[in-house]
Amino acid sequence: MTTVPSIQIRTEIPGPRSSALVARRAAALSSGAAYLTELGVASASGAVVTDLDGNQLLDFAGGIGVLAAGHCPPTVVDALRDQAGDLLHMCAIVASYEPMVELAEALNAVTPGDFAKKSLLMNSGAEAVESAVKIARAATGRAGVLVFEGGYHGRTNMTMSMTSKYGLFKKGFGPFASEIYRIPFPNVLRRPPGTDPEQFVGWSIERLHDALVSQVDPSALAAIVIEPVQGEGGFLPAPTPYLEAIRRICDEHGIVLVADEVQAGFGRTGTMFSIEHSGVVPDLVVMAKSMGSGMPISAVTGRADLLDAPHPGGMGGTYSGNPLACVAALETIRLINTPEFLERATAVGARLRLGLEAIASRYDEVAEVRGLGPMLAIELVKDAELTPDPDLTLAITKATLARGLITIRAGLYSNCVRFLPPLSITDDQIDEALAVVAEAFAEATGDPR
Repeated sequence: MTTVPSIQIRTEIPGPRSSALVARRAAALSSGAAYLTELGVASASGAVVTDLDGNQLLDFAGGIGVLAAGHCPPTVVDALRDQAGDLLHMCAIVASYEPMVELAEALNAVTPGDFAKKSLLMNSGAEAVESAVKIARAATGRAGVLVFEGGYHGRTNMTMSMTSKYGLFKKGFGPFASEIYRIPFPNVLRRPPGTDPEQFVGWSIERLHDALVSQVDPSALAAIVIEPVQGEGGFLPAPTPYLEAIRRICDEHGIVLVADEVQAGFGRTGTMFSIEHSGVVPDLVVMAKSMGSGMPISAVTGRADLLDAPHPGGMGGTYSGNPLACVAALETIRLINTPEFLERATAVGARLRLGLEAIASRYDEVAEVRGLGPMLAIELVKDAELTPDPDLTLAITKATLARGLITIRAGLYSNCVRFLPPLSITDDQIDEALAVVAEAFAEATGDPR
């Protein structure tokens, strides 16, 4: 039986209707809000996006990590329709309602740790990260926050201060928040020559301890905030021994360990949360993106004593815990937090990695295929010294788009192609996308190997 391809190209990409809409966007919206493609989208379902010109594309950007359950999951859409007729907004500051409380109970149940938990609902990843810092400061009476090079935590003043990539996210926006301390992330690929990965991770742990003397005393730290898999930093998994060392330090000195799972959570790595791969249990988990299948919602979940530390009225907001967003998140959890879904996510990652590694093996320009499960990236370099190649990366993303596959960049140097397919994707769609990636590499490198 012949499978009909998901990619259907009817015009050049972008087509005339997409281009017209993007021109209107440029005239009407702030140029500070960038866009990575000139697509104008009409609809989407599963892993397929239909643009205004009738082209069908496979989406491997996944809303930048928002669409683990796919575009417009039917049960989520149904839940939104049902809820919209009952209650659009109340404000949790004014009154309580079932979807908000039920969601908090669900988050308390699915996050790592067997201690008593509570949750705080917010609207965006940045809000949730900033809220986690406020919670940690309230609980410890300390101000310091330790973060990592390559980390991305948001665009509010506090989270922008915590974010590492200066030119893209921070240039011209200072002054920044104080009491933020930053140390290198253990990027095993870029370890010193002559060291093996195990030696490098051990050395990185030593540097972590050194930083608690040279930069800040542990008694001044409220929180250590880390992405178990860096997102914007280039899909770098934190080595398990490094996470274990952070956990020991936090336990010894009363520091709150915050896992920023905004991009890597909700099945994206084949487990509900990426830190589960390590067995390390954080004090607070920050989540957003795929939590609501496209609805704006985020949360901080963790130790109940920490969540109760801020004074009443110190947390929350007008839209926090909006009933529409809550029902979307509840249905998303029901979809993702099943053995069948997570097993399929793992299988998606294995098939995609195998295909990407086969392509990578043909090109010296590929430094590494990496990530966890179906959260994968290819890092591109110019030479054996690992000089980043953002131009080649951009050329590849443009070449995939022209062929009907949406991919975007990542990495501290913007030299990684990231792959965030909806986890509802089929094997045929994965193979179709891999064929496009192979063609894009051939075009962008000028070498059809």
